[in-house]
Amino acid sequence: MLASATLLVAPSARAWGPLGHSVVAELAQRRLTPAAEREVERLLAPGHTTRLADVANWPDQIRNDSARQALWKRTSRWHYINFSSDRCRYVALRDCPGGECVVAALAREVRVLGDRSQPDTVRREALKFVVHLVGDVHQPLHAGYRPDRGGNQYQVQFEGKGSNLHKVWDSGLLGTSHLRWQAYANWLDARPPVALPQAIAPLDDPYAQWAEESCRLTAAMDFYPSRRRIGLAYVDRSLPLAERRLREAGARLAEVLNSQLGDVVTQHAHRH
Repeated sequence: MLASATLLVAPSARAWGPLGHSVVAELAQRRLTPAAEREVERLLAPGHTTRLADVANWPDQIRNDSARQALWKRTSRWHYINFSSDRCRYVALRDCPGGECVVAALAREVRVLGDRSQPDTVRREALKFVVHLVGDVHQPLHAGYRPDRGGNQYQVQFEGKGSNLHKVWDSGLLGTSHLRWQAYANWLDARPPVALPQAIAPLDDPYAQWAEESCRLTAAMDFYPSRRRIGLAYVDRSLPLAERRLREAGARLAEVLNSQLGDVVTQHAHRH
């Protein structure tokens, strides 16, 4: 059955790639309330940075850090979710067994981030995961339904070379802009504010909704190119969609951080 097959495969954890994750983080940082920004800066200060973009790719980077292999092994399934069919309806017990998927991981890490009783080191790590996973769940191929490892096994031709659909959505489409992440964020931020999709009733889990949105994009007729060639027409059609997901992710990440960090009291027990 397709439902069981999808639970056995995992997409690459590098949704959007460094460019996309940094853009999402920067767009979010520009929308933080003053209180939330102060708390972000306080949590990140021990790492000699105050910018979300500087930590947005950390949950992927630990994959190549020999000192953090246990953490990577424990969290590698947090980056994606496999739906059971192209109906893209989230059922936790079926689609997120044991809570090991991006939907449940986001919920857990958001709770940890907002818990002032937790040590700063724990909340700092949670902040890094929240920034990254909000980006992941908005990458369509991190919430697909096909048993093709999030498009990694769907081979395509792109820019005259062999590739796969996941890599195209990971970095290929965004790379056609030829912009660095700061310039890309500036360009996207200059557009009118993105209109976020309305909540889906009766679904009361925003992270599940974001995953369902991504899944439905992969289920669209023209998402998987039937001739397996990514040409100009596909890029022209798909790049605006990818950029919209980046902007939605940035706006939603800001909302999450503002809600969890925006009411920080002035007295802190600095627990490093």
